[in-house]
Amino acid sequence: MTEVAVVILNYNGQKFLKQFLPGVLTYLPDYAKVIVIDNNSSDQSINILKNDFPEVELIILEENTGFTGGYNNGLQKVQAKYYVLLNSDIEIKSSWIEPIYELMESDEQIAICQPKILDQKKNDSFEYAGAAGGYIDYLGYPFCRGRVFQELETDDGQYNDIHDIFWCTGAAMFVRAEVYHELGGLDSDFFAHMEEIDFCWRTQLSGRKIKYVGQSAVYHVGGGTLPKNNPRKAYLNFRNNLVMLVKNWPRKWLFTKLFWRLCLDGIAGVKFFVEGDFQQTKAVIQAHFYIYRNWRSIWRKRRNNPFPKDALPETTYSKSIVWQHYVKGKSKFSELD
Repeated sequence: MTEVAVVILNYNGQKFLKQFLPGVLTYLPDYAKVIVIDNNSSDQSINILKNDFPEVELIILEENTGFTGGYNNGLQKVQAKYYVLLNSDIEIKSSWIEPIYELMESDEQIAICQPKILDQKKNDSFEYAGAAGGYIDYLGYPFCRGRVFQELETDDGQYNDIHDIFWCTGAAMFVRAEVYHELGGLDSDFFAHMEEIDFCWRTQLSGRKIKYVGQSAVYHVGGGTLPKNNPRKAYLNFRNNLVMLVKNWPRKWLFTKLFWRLCLDGIAGVKFFVEGDFQQTKAVIQAHFYIYRNWRSIWRKRRNNPFPKDALPETTYSKSIVWQHYVKGKSKFSELD
C-alpha cells in the first residue's frame, strides 16, 4: 500500500496537466505517487498523460459524475494510507507534502489537513478556495482565514501556523483513506461545491480533528471549471449549503436557522434582480425549490449519519459573518469579534 496517493481529478484539463503536473512530480517524496482520475474527458488529456507522463497512474471513468462522484468512484481503486485530493489547476513550487504528512503521522485523531492556498496569478495573495483554512458561522455561511466573502488578504506570514479549522479546501485536501471510506466519501448528490465542507462537518461529528498547516503552500488558479459569476455555480452553492445544514445542524436549532437562511438567500436573490443579474436570481429560486422537493431524501441522509448532531463543532464561528462584514465593515479574519 502506498503511503500517500496524490489524486488529481481531471476533466478536459489538458492545459493544466501540461502546465502543472511537472511541478507536482518534481516535489514528490519517495513514499508518494501521483494518480490521475479522468472524468470522461473529451480533449487530449488521456493521450497527454500516456505519452508525456507515463509514470503517472491513470484511472479512466466512463461517465462524468462531477467532483464528488468522480472522486468517490476513482478512489475505490486507490490503495493508500492517505489521499491528497488535488485540483489540476494547482501549481507546486516547493516541498509541500512532508509537513502535513509528518503532522498526521504524529496524531491519529487528525483526519483531514490542508496547506496554505495562495493565488497562482498573484503569489502574495491568499486564494478564494481555502486560503488559510475554512470556517462557518452560526448560520452556516463559509469563510476563511485570509478570505472573508470576496475580500482576500495579502500573505505576510500571519498564518504560518498549525491551526484547528472547520473545513479544508477540496483543492488540496489531505485525508486518511480509512476515514474517507468510513464516512462514505463526498456526498455524490452535491456534484460540486460545498462537498468538502459537508465532509469535514461529518468528520468532526465523528470525533476527529481537522488542521491547517501553514508550513505547506500551493498556488491555485481557481475558477478553472466554473467562473465565479456562473449561474450553475451559484445554484450549486446555494443548494448544497442548504442541504449541508439540513444534514448536519443540531435539530434544536435547525428549523430556526433554516428559516433565517432562506430569508437571507431571498434578500440575495432580490439584490441580484435589482442589479439585473436575473440568472443569479433564478439560481437562488431553483436552489430553494430543490430543498422543498427533496426534503425527505435529504432528511434520510441526516438519519443515516450514525454520529450525534446535538452540538456544533467547536470550530464554528459563534457570530454572523454577514453582520461582521456587511454591517461592521470587517474584511480581515483578525478583525472579527
